[in-house]
Amino acid sequence: MQRDEGAERWARGLETYAAWLSGRSLLVRMGLALLAGALSALAFEPFSFPPVFFLTLPSLVWMLDGVAPFGRWAPESKGAGMAAESEKARFWRSFFSAFAIGWAFGSGTFLLGLYWVAEAFYVEADVFGWMAPFAVLFLSIGLGLFTGLSCSLARLFWVAGYGRLAVLAVCWTAGEWLRGHVLTGFPWNTMAQGTVASDAMMQSVALLGPYGLGFVVFLAACGLAAYDPRFAYERSALSRAIWQAPMAALLVLALLWIGGALRLATAGEETVAGVRLRVVQPNIPQDQKWLKENRTSIVGQYMRLSASAPSDFTHLIWPESALPFLLEREPILRRAFGRLLEPGQSLILGAVRSEPAEEPGQRDHYFNAVHVIGDEGDILATYDKAHLVPFGEYLPMQGLLEAIGLEQLTRLRGGYASGPGPMTLAVPDAPAVSPLVCYEIIFPGKVTARGPRPGWIVNVTNDAWFGTSGGPYQHLAQARLRAVEEGLAVVRAANTGISAVIDPYGRLLGTIGIETEGVLDRPLPKALAPTPYARFGDWLLLLMLFSALSLVLGREARLRRA
Repeated sequence: MQRDEGAERWARGLETYAAWLSGRSLLVRMGLALLAGALSALAFEPFSFPPVFFLTLPSLVWMLDGVAPFGRWAPESKGAGMAAESEKARFWRSFFSAFAIGWAFGSGTFLLGLYWVAEAFYVEADVFGWMAPFAVLFLSIGLGLFTGLSCSLARLFWVAGYGRLAVLAVCWTAGEWLRGHVLTGFPWNTMAQGTVASDAMMQSVALLGPYGLGFVVFLAACGLAAYDPRFAYERSALSRAIWQAPMAALLVLALLWIGGALRLATAGEETVAGVRLRVVQPNIPQDQKWLKENRTSIVGQYMRLSASAPSDFTHLIWPESALPFLLEREPILRRAFGRLLEPGQSLILGAVRSEPAEEPGQRDHYFNAVHVIGDEGDILATYDKAHLVPFGEYLPMQGLLEAIGLEQLTRLRGGYASGPGPMTLAVPDAPAVSPLVCYEIIFPGKVTARGPRPGWIVNVTNDAWFGTSGGPYQHLAQARLRAVEEGLAVVRAANTGISAVIDPYGRLLGTIGIETEGVLDRPLPKALAPTPYARFGDWLLLLMLFSALSLVLGREARLRRA
């Protein structure tokens, strides 16, 4: 009896909370959405508490319930003239209200989740420091537009009960996909990234991809909102509405976890014979990296760390823009690398490289590159970063903005030039590698080139820009997802951390902590067979979204005809 009374009190309390949220004014709901969005950022590193979604996402649904009781498929107004115009005006008012609530929610999430972006502007605080709060604010507001669009589109098809959860999940996932592709894309802190808190949960990205897994997680986390405060429930119906959907959602998540746990339980630990990696993390502060007086000491530091343990490695890996030199212009330095390397060893490192301008009077072209250097100091292969960071490595409308005195954070006049796209590089005595520079690792489905599949991924990066903030931890989480998606090991060399060797199941086989100098020696994990996501990309996602929307709208249409 006490259990029944407790369950009823919980149901009535939830009913009161949902009705209260849906009944607030638009301005109040926007403020609450901003707060709920900020709390949602706790799902991501360094907090890693994805259960917060079970509170924030149902709250978002109930706030959207208060926008209007009707969706696009509601019966049309039978009035004419002014009455019909009033109905149309109410429709558009509710449409933009839904956008405002979703925009506030997304802005809150990104405001807290991307606070660390400000750190980059304080590296040269006297030049860029004033821009830090504006950069974080405008970035958050801009990214929030995608969640606003998702919620307003969901408003078009808003239905009763649990169907509206599927509608919102479809639109939310479509918004995440767009955010990952529009204007060069920024798929950071997607729903799937919260699953990195559990090795077992994130295994599903091998099948569903990050957007597909995000769809399932979003739909499951919204389970409590199957209760619709716009309708009156009998006592028994209220209990079913509140408990059945959450229990079903938990069952789905449990099945995902069990499937992932079984995959890990049967996972092998095979390594590539004869390949032994040494990852070097020098921990050079960003404000010291490019000072002329530090050039010799930086080279010495890399050489010392590389030779600090028995030289039984076969492949040495240094981070992004490791040295303050243009290696193609430094034959003496390359010969020194050749003396560091024993026969059969090679070096993979990030470097800035240049190409002369096509015509006299023009600026040379500079690239953020990866070189493979052989044991005689020769550059054997080169990859140029293709996906550059806006405002960090180049300015949109570069010439115009430079003319008014603005410059990107790298302070390279003219900005970096972009490479042709993903490549697979041949590496002596190792499987071919897909090189990625810095945040190129965050783009699902774009981390390997078409054609023959590489055997591993090398991600060189310089997260010194972001200090000890949450940025490097979130960046590492992205690399772990890419490993599972592709079924490939990811070897991550970071200037100040977090360097890591990640196996094809996303497990960390070794790391060097943030702002720590050191080396990491590990064998190279063997690649798995191509995963379904690596084979088919987002086609399964498209099928999932289409099927979910068709089922909901088809059911709604049948109910209206009945």
